[in-house]
Amino acid sequence: MQTDFMQTDFMQTDFATTPRVIARPGILQQPKEWLPANAKRIFIVTDPGLFKIGLLDPIVSVLQAQGCDVQVYHEVEADPPEARVLATVAAARDARASLIIGLGGGSSMDTAKLVALLAATPQALEQIYGIGLATGPRLPLIQVPTTAGTGSEVTPIAIVTTPTHEKKGVVSPLLYPDMALLDAELTLGLPPAITAMTGIDAMVHAIEAYTSKFKKNPVSDALARDALKLMHTHLPLVLENGHNIESRSAMLIGSMMAGMAFANAPVGAVHALAYPLGGHFHAPHGLSNALVLAPVLRYNLSHAVQPYAELAHALSPAQRFSDHNASAQWFVDCMASLVSTMPFAQTLREVGVTEADLDLLASDAMKVERLLVNNPRPMTLEAARAIYAQQL
Repeated sequence: MQTDFMQTDFMQTDFATTPRVIARPGILQQPKEWLPANAKRIFIVTDPGLFKIGLLDPIVSVLQAQGCDVQVYHEVEADPPEARVLATVAAARDARASLIIGLGGGSSMDTAKLVALLAATPQALEQIYGIGLATGPRLPLIQVPTTAGTGSEVTPIAIVTTPTHEKKGVVSPLLYPDMALLDAELTLGLPPAITAMTGIDAMVHAIEAYTSKFKKNPVSDALARDALKLMHTHLPLVLENGHNIESRSAMLIGSMMAGMAFANAPVGAVHALAYPLGGHFHAPHGLSNALVLAPVLRYNLSHAVQPYAELAHALSPAQRFSDHNASAQWFVDCMASLVSTMPFAQTLREVGVTEADLDLLASDAMKVERLLVNNPRPMTLEAARAIYAQQL
């Protein structure tokens, strides 16, 4: 096996994240601790499901009690398409918003980032896909995750689905929110399948940050290791008891830490191969990651023995391995086994993929160059197609 993996650079570290995080059950009901004094016109970005179950009602009430005018936009779609993002921006402008709150999963928080940016500084969305192309200023932004998975509350990235079903990202320091509020009470009602999908998503963030070919650094490494340990420990516990508030809180922290890690040490081929599954088949992002995780880990193994071995020791410190190769293989097998026990689809066929779709999926995955360059092993079109084929 090769051992030419890029090691952590202790001489150069450039790390950025959301400047303030408050993690506490019930924090949403204590606005005096987090609401800016000048935020009088609040625009909340969320999805229809959360609105329908009434999750927003107590939050709106407590903000109105502070004298705020509150508008709730609840039409965010999964894998947010450009048209929906722009419609949300228009609604925020009409509301003359002074503070944007993104509340929900990654789609709501990503949309909220772009709303805060584009409502304050109009610019063509299609012109700012990529890294560092957006211009500011933006409106004040607070993010409130309701799933433990995306880490979007601490990343400078917003993912959008284009009219051609490609997933493209706006990456800019302007998209770091001003504050993240982690309230585990908001996650207590999550169904097991969504809990599992988002939990695996956070674990993929940690793994890919730890094995990123570029920008891997001591801070991101520490966050990624501990995030993976937290998620690996607590995901089974919340699947066993969804009302375990301690484990729900730990998962929110783990997801956030993984987000901090991959915001600075970018993800790789798992995400690149997952994106076309969301764009073409509307598979949830966490599920898309889970479906390609094991084969990508196996593909990368020859080029990632050292970091996989380190992650194995982090997850099972008492276990004795004969050498790095054995511990790295154990890590790959451990992740594959975990995914196989999760309460969600286990094959691509279950989300609608057929043999006839493999060429399209592989071709689209290869377009995600900004992520593929970070993968420890170079990805080829043939390898991408073979990975999809393994999972049919």
